[in-house]
Amino acid sequence: MPFKLATDGQAWALITGATSGIGAQYARELAARGFHLLLHGRREAKLRVLAEQLRTGHGIQTEVLLADLATEAGISRVEQAAAGLSGLRILVNNAGYGEPGLFHERSLQSLTDMQRVHNDAVVRITRAGIGHMVTAGQGAVINIASIAAYLPGRGNVMYYATKAFLNAFSRSLATDLEGTGVVVQSLCPGFTHTEFHDPGRRAHFDKSTTPRWLWMEVEEVVRISLARLGHGKVIVIPGLVNRIFAWIGGHEWLYRFIMKRVRRK
Repeated sequence: MPFKLATDGQAWALITGATSGIGAQYARELAARGFHLLLHGRREAKLRVLAEQLRTGHGIQTEVLLADLATEAGISRVEQAAAGLSGLRILVNNAGYGEPGLFHERSLQSLTDMQRVHNDAVVRITRAGIGHMVTAGQGAVINIASIAAYLPGRGNVMYYATKAFLNAFSRSLATDLEGTGVVVQSLCPGFTHTEFHDPGRRAHFDKSTTPRWLWMEVEEVVRISLARLGHGKVIVIPGLVNRIFAWIGGHEWLYRFIMKRVRRK
């Protein structure tokens, strides 16, 4: 049965990290298509505002789930929610963050926390919810990776490494699910206009120092993701510039040559 991004009015989508940015945009897009939403996040007030807007604007059901995925209790909470949601048809594993710092200068706790959020939570939540999709013969898992998955990243080792895992996990999972009607996508965006790099966030930096042509709008990133869902490609890289960076990152000699030239300037 080919995957269709449609609902009979009973289908649910679970989105982690839905408070803002890419996660919130998936919520808006899926609400407009009639999916009921289970929205996970940590900032309660903002998450509830989004849930209410989508409920009243699209006539759907919305639920809010508060949990810190850097903790065992937080992962278990979302895991149990996914296992209990029989109408689950779309799972968007979006929760994540950046935290710059040299590997040997970061605490072990900070390193393993990122691995827990980006990888452990994704594996466990996916495992908990995917059975409903397989039983229904219909569903989709979207893992939000990054163009960083293709690059060796100084100053944020765990971010780059955990995003690379999501690509490998998604490709292998898609192979396991062949013939079930459940599709998998690993989305690899680059610089995207969201709150991810805003003041007060862990990955904050001055956006004005980065060329404007490197950035994409969040609406376009999510639109590309949904348009390509279930069309044969597991890894989706939105934007020509990002695809070029991924190609360069796959050739270590070329990447190192370019970076040396850039650092000399």
